[in-house]
Amino acid sequence: MLTHYGPQLVNLFAAVLLLLAFAMLSQRRMLSLINLFAAQGFVLFLTTSLVAALTGQHHLYWSALLTLALKVILLPWILHRLIRKLNIKWDVETLINIPTTMLVGIVLVVLAFNLALPISQLAGTVTRSTLGIALASVLLSFLMMITRSKAIPQVIGFLAMENGLFFAATGAVYGMPMVVELGVALDVLVGALILGIFIFQIRERFDSLDTRHLERLKEL
Repeated sequence: MLTHYGPQLVNLFAAVLLLLAFAMLSQRRMLSLINLFAAQGFVLFLTTSLVAALTGQHHLYWSALLTLALKVILLPWILHRLIRKLNIKWDVETLINIPTTMLVGIVLVVLAFNLALPISQLAGTVTRSTLGIALASVLLSFLMMITRSKAIPQVIGFLAMENGLFFAATGAVYGMPMVVELGVALDVLVGALILGIFIFQIRERFDSLDTRHLERLKEL
């Protein structure tokens, strides 16, 4: 039964991942944004575990556990502590209004599917149909990074973009070697900690988390 319905479940999880990317793109409440990021990590954990069961690639189980520990538990916990210390609840400013951002996001999804179509036709994996969604998730996360003026949503966009890249690797070649995944996970964790310190420095220097204030340093 798993062999028959497994690919459909993978496509379902991929669709949920894309919907969560759109939800993150439109979300202004910080707490909800972090929860959506954790939900995206959990869907990625389920997808990786399912692909491991379908293909017999046992190293993917370790990848799934790493995703669960890092992206569902540890990183959301760090981000929750960060917003509590900074007493931030809303991201009230965006560089582009939400309806326009969503329209741009739809255009990026169409572009991603067109770009991924030739690669999907050449791929021989059972998850080849998810490559377009993986690329769309990366582009939507990048869009969130460049349309938000506050530092914390930009950090979450960076982390969500890594989720999309990991999902693309799982869909295209059944994941990366474990040494590479451990290295990437460590880089993401260290990057998140450094960005957390960076955010505190912005708040202390400018009494705001708007990264546009950094332009003053360039002018000086």
